[in-house]
Amino acid sequence: MARKFLYFIASMIILVIAGAFVFRIYGEELMEVAFVPDADFTAQEMLENNVYADVKMWLARPELVKGNPALWLPTGFEESEPAIAQADKAAVFFIHPTSFLKKNRWNAPLDDAESQARARIFLRGQASAFSAIGDVWAPRYRQATLGAFLTEKPEGQQALDAAYADVLTAFDHFLLEIPDDKAIILAGHSQGSLHLTNLLKDRAAGTPLANRIVAAYIVGWPVSVEADVPAMGLDICETAEQTGCLLSWESFAEPADYGRIIEVYEMTIGFNGQPRKGTKLLCTNPINGTTDSTATANDNLGTLVPNGDLSDATLVAGAVPARCDDKGFLLIGDPPEMGPYALPGNNYHVYDYSLFWSNVRDDVSRRMTAFLAR
Repeated sequence: MARKFLYFIASMIILVIAGAFVFRIYGEELMEVAFVPDADFTAQEMLENNVYADVKMWLARPELVKGNPALWLPTGFEESEPAIAQADKAAVFFIHPTSFLKKNRWNAPLDDAESQARARIFLRGQASAFSAIGDVWAPRYRQATLGAFLTEKPEGQQALDAAYADVLTAFDHFLLEIPDDKAIILAGHSQGSLHLTNLLKDRAAGTPLANRIVAAYIVGWPVSVEADVPAMGLDICETAEQTGCLLSWESFAEPADYGRIIEVYEMTIGFNGQPRKGTKLLCTNPINGTTDSTATANDNLGTLVPNGDLSDATLVAGAVPARCDDKGFLLIGDPPEMGPYALPGNNYHVYDYSLFWSNVRDDVSRRMTAFLAR
């Protein structure tokens, strides 16, 4: 599923980079040339169990204040009085999306400056939505390069498995660092959300840990209601104040062209060992925090509209509406002006969090308050 889903995302990027005409001629061959590593896969050394005790192994964690991307706030944003006491705040584990695009190796080195800088940009626009209700922990990990999703070579899956091993090591250390009764929020985007689905299956489902999870935000990754959700150990967030539950959405402006995603999604196998074909995608409306619903732009509290170099953003209220369609995709009406990274097909994958930043911030605060009141 991983390779096939991001195969479509990458093909959209190629359309932007190379132009539709060239892609139409060369198609898959062009994508492989552009992104798939031609190097042999080299098995990574397993990280030592205590490696994440080093603050340098994290892009964000409580001790990091100066330059912590998760503490970034948009210009002009004024935080209201905190609704949650410091002692009651959650610990947030956030897994960043793919930021390594090179083809000279299958997994990103931890010291690659370009991918680390790109990861920080992602965290500013994504993980910052969670900073009001808890301390954000965002690990560095040897993520799979984008090209790992574009090939049927076994090296692609090996790269994803290696990346996931790092995420598990980081998460296990995260649990050691926080108090045993601390509330937990899990979140990710794209490749990060893929790893999060497996983490829920392998670490939370059927364990006492599941009782500590306020919510899990599996954003920018397709989740099958029938084939995946039961194996992840949490219910779906059907209401705005529900806790111990899952949220997920994939954003498209209209008219939306997601036919290729549906095509490849239906060829994959779910966590229950059954085909995902014919199953519905989990769709949370991030404006109102409910499933399979509709919300107007008037209810959108704030969209992050980035500046040209992505160094800052302006918070714009009422920018986009949102509604879940019958396939489980989140539609946002007419294409908004968000910069050059919207993908063909009106795919707003890059902006899944930014489009609803203030509402996500409100959503997690509301769920955290409900969790503490149980």
